[in-house]
Amino acid sequence: MRSIVPGMPETGELNLRDGRLGEDLVEIGVVNVWSSLWAREGLSRRDRSLVTLGILMALGAEDELRSHVRIGLNNGLTRDEIAEVVYHASGYAGFPRAMAARKVAREALGE
Repeated sequence: MRSIVPGMPETGELNLRDGRLGEDLVEIGVVNVWSSLWAREGLSRRDRSLVTLGILMALGAEDELRSHVRIGLNNGLTRDEIAEVVYHASGYAGFPRAMAARKVAREALGE
């Protein structure tokens, strides 16, 4: 997985099982998203990061957004580009979602 998304641990290095309800969900996500979608050739990793940030902002998925801000930096996005995604999301996902996304992005960027 590291070859697909720099900085991400290999699947075998992740502690995916906690013995609780739905413990397979994370593994399913890792296999379906990281191993399948991110490995496709139709978009660059940088472009996939842009798309993913916008989707996560619209969904209000703040924990995932925090991770993907850092992944976006690793994939070549600049801080200014991440800020532009937040601004652009305000017009489509709404101002409250954009404000929440800005807060998460600032935290992820250490601001």
